[in-house]
Amino acid sequence: MADYRHGSLNGTADFKNKRALNAEHSPYADDDDAEGEPANPTEQDDLTTTLTSVDKASTVEDIQTCLANLTAQESKISSRLTSLLASQDELSRELSRLDLIRARLGTQVVAARGLSSGMLSGASSTASRISSAVKQLDIEQENVRATLQFVESVVELKTCVLGVSGSMGAPQDWETAAQYLHRASLVPEHIINSAFAEEMVPTSEEPEPPGKTLANAAESLCGLFLREFDKAAKANDGEKITRYFKLFPLIGRSDTGLEQYGGYVCRGVAERMRTVRGQRNDGPLFYAGSLSSLFEYMAGLVERHTPLVEKHYGVGRMVKVIDKLQIEVDTQGGIVIDSFWDERGISRKLSDIKSYAFSFLVQSFMAGPSGTAGTPRSGSPKPGGLAASRNSEDDGVDVKEIDGHLNELGVMLSRWSLYSRFIARKCMPPLPPTTPTTNGPPKEPPLIIPSVILKSVLSSRVDSKLATPFEVMTTFFFRRSVEKAFQLDELPHDLHLNPSRPLRNTTTPYITLSVDDVMYLVRNVLKRSLSTCSLSLVKKVIASVSRILESDFIGMMRRRMQHDSYPKSANVNAPPPDDKVIAFSVLTNNLDVSIEYVTRIIKTFLDEPAEDEHQNPQQTENLESQFPFEGEAEAVRNALNSLVSGFTSRAGNLHDNAIEVLFTQVIRPRLRPLMSESFSGVEYLIREGDTGEQADSDDENADGGVNAVTSRFAAGFHHLVFPLKRVMTPKSYDKLLSTTATSIANLLAKKLWSLSGKINELGAIRLERDISGVIAVVVREGKYGLRELFAKANEIVMILNMDEDEVIEVFKKDSDHEQDGDQDEVEWKLSREERRRARGLLRH
Repeated sequence: MADYRHGSLNGTADFKNKRALNAEHSPYADDDDAEGEPANPTEQDDLTTTLTSVDKASTVEDIQTCLANLTAQESKISSRLTSLLASQDELSRELSRLDLIRARLGTQVVAARGLSSGMLSGASSTASRISSAVKQLDIEQENVRATLQFVESVVELKTCVLGVSGSMGAPQDWETAAQYLHRASLVPEHIINSAFAEEMVPTSEEPEPPGKTLANAAESLCGLFLREFDKAAKANDGEKITRYFKLFPLIGRSDTGLEQYGGYVCRGVAERMRTVRGQRNDGPLFYAGSLSSLFEYMAGLVERHTPLVEKHYGVGRMVKVIDKLQIEVDTQGGIVIDSFWDERGISRKLSDIKSYAFSFLVQSFMAGPSGTAGTPRSGSPKPGGLAASRNSEDDGVDVKEIDGHLNELGVMLSRWSLYSRFIARKCMPPLPPTTPTTNGPPKEPPLIIPSVILKSVLSSRVDSKLATPFEVMTTFFFRRSVEKAFQLDELPHDLHLNPSRPLRNTTTPYITLSVDDVMYLVRNVLKRSLSTCSLSLVKKVIASVSRILESDFIGMMRRRMQHDSYPKSANVNAPPPDDKVIAFSVLTNNLDVSIEYVTRIIKTFLDEPAEDEHQNPQQTENLESQFPFEGEAEAVRNALNSLVSGFTSRAGNLHDNAIEVLFTQVIRPRLRPLMSESFSGVEYLIREGDTGEQADSDDENADGGVNAVTSRFAAGFHHLVFPLKRVMTPKSYDKLLSTTATSIANLLAKKLWSLSGKINELGAIRLERDISGVIAVVVREGKYGLRELFAKANEIVMILNMDEDEVIEVFKKDSDHEQDGDQDEVEWKLSREERRRARGLLRH
C-alpha cells in the first residue's frame, strides 16, 4: 500500500512537470500554467484530500473508497493528457508559420536599414542645411524690413516736428499744424522716445527731443483752440465752432473737445428753456408742453450733431456729449417739475385724496336694503339725503381737476419715456459689419435702459413727483368715478314681464347706466396709463383697476342683488314681484355685458394695430413699440391678461349664482305645476277601437288627444320664459334656459317612471309624441344642443316603443357585456337596470 501511494505521488509530480514544460512552449498558456500551477485547483484539492484519506484509512472499506477516488482522478488526468497531445500538432504548425514570417521580416528590416543609411542620409543633411539657410535669410530680411520701417518712421517723425513748428510760426496755419500732430500720433511711442530719434530728429530750430516738442505743441494748440472755441460760442458763430471742434481730435484732445462742445450745447438748452419759462402760464398743459419742448430740443440737438461728432471723433463718441447734455436736462427738467408741483398744488391734492372716505361705497356695503333699489336714479343725490353728507368731500376733491392733472401728468410721463427710448437707441453699441457669410443684416440687440438715464437726477424726480402722483390720482379718479356712476345709476325704462304687450324700450342690451360709465372709465384709464410707457407705473395702475373692479364694482352688483333686487316674494305661494325680477335680471345682464366689455377693451390693447389707421383708430401703436425695452411688452401683456382672467372669474361666478337664483325663485316653482297641468287628463292605456276616433278629433280638440300635452305645455312655457328672454342678454338667457331644460328633463324622467303599468303599446306611441312635443318646445326657445339634456326621457320612450325581438336583442347584449365585462357599443344614458325597468313600465 505504501509503495502504491509513493508511486502515485511520483506520478503526480511528473505530471505537473510535464504540464509546466508544455506550458512553457505553448503560446496559448496563461500565467498560471507558466508558473507550474495546476490548471484546475479543485482537482488538486481533491487529490490532496484523497491522499490524506489514504494515510488515515484504518479499514478495508476506507482503502477501497480511496482507491476508487484515485482511479476516477486518473481517468480525468488521462483524458486531459490525451486532449493536450492531440492539440500539440496544431500548435506546432502555428509555430512553424511564425518562424517563416519572422524570417521574412528580418530580410525586410535589413533592406530598410540599407536604404536609410545609403540613400536618404545625404538628402536629409542637404534638406537640413537648406532649411537653416532659409530661416537665416528670413531673419535677415525681417531685420532689414524692421530697420527700414524704423528709419521711415523717424523720417516721418522729423517731418511732422518740422511741419508743426513751421505751421505754428508765421503762417499760423492751425489746421496744418493739427494734421502734422495727428500724423505724428500714428508713429509708435517707442520710436518717438528712442535714442536714435532723439539723436536724429532735433534741429537747431527745435533742439528739444521730439516727444517733448510734440507735447508742447499739442498743449499750446489745445489752449488756443479752447480760447477760439469760446469766442466763437459767445459770438454764436457756427462756422468757427465747427472749425475748431474738428481740430481737437487731431491733437489728441478728443475728451476736451467733447467737453467743450457739450458745454456749448448745454448753454443753448438753458437759453431755450428760459425762453419757454418766460411764456405766459395760462394753459392746462403748460408744464407738459415745457417738458416736451425740453426733450424735443434735446433730441433735435443729438440728432443733428451726431453725424458731425461721429465723423471727426469716431462712432459711439456722441455718448460723451449726451452725458454732458443730460446734466443740463436734469437741471432744466427739475425746474419744470418743481414748478408744476408747486403751481398745481399736487402735495395738497394728494393729502386730500388720502383723506377721502368714499362714504357712498362704504355705506352701500353695509347690511340692509337701501330702500330705493329698482327705481330710476336709485342712488342719485337728493335734498336731505346722501348728497348732504357728500358736499364737503366733493368740494375738497374736484374730480374734473384731478382729471386735468392726470392728463398733464400723462403727457409728461409719456414724453419722458419717449426721450428715454431715444437716448437708449443713441447709446446702443454699433452693429457688427455684415459679411458674405451672414444671412442678411445682423439682428438688432434688445433695447436696454442706458446708465445715463438710470443714474440721472431727473429720473428719480420723475418717479417721485410724476409717476407716484399719477398712480395715486388714477386710483382715486377711477374709484371715485365708479362711486359716482353707482350714485347716478338708473335702470332701463319701460320694462315689464307681460308677454302680450311689446316692449317700447328697444335699446338692448338692458343694463344699468353704471356699466357703460365704468367700462368707459376702464378704457380711458388703461389707455392713459399705457400712453406713459412706464412698465412699473402701468403694472400698478392695472393692479388698482383690477382691485376696484373686483371689490367695488362686482361688490356693488352683489350687494344690490342680495338686498335691493332679490326676486323673493313676501308670500310663499305668490310669485316674486315683477319689478324685483326685472331689476335682478338687469343686474345679471350687467355682469354678462361687463365681462364682454372688459375682454373687448383689453383685446384692443393686445391686438396688433391695423395697417390702415382708419380701420382701428383706437390703437395705432402695439405694445412692442410702446414698451421696447427687454421683457417689458411681455410683462404688460401678462398684467392685462391677469386683469381679464381675474375679473372674468369673479364676475362669472356671480353671474352663474344669479342665474341659479332666477331659476330657483322664478322658474322652478312654476315648472312642476306646468308639467302637471300639461299631462292632466291624458291616458296612455288606449284600446284599439279608440285610436281612429282620437286621430280624427286631434286637430279639433286641443284639450284632449295627441297634441293636448304639447299645446298646453307650449303656452305655459312661453308665458314663463318669454318675458325673461326679452329682458335678458342672449348669453344669460341661454344659461337660464339650459338650467331650466335640465330641470324639465328630470321632471319628464320622473313622470315617465311614475307611469308604471299605465302604458300599453298604443299609449306608448302617444307618449312618445307628447314627450317629443315637450322637448321640441324647450329646444325651440333656445339652441338645438339642449336636446341632449333629454337623452334619458328619449331612451325611455324609445325602449317602450321597441318591438319585442328588438328588446330581447338589447337585453341579450346587456347580458353578454355584463358577463364579459365589456362596455356597450351604444352609449346609453340609462343604465342596464334602468333599461330593464323602462321596459317594465309597459302593460301588456
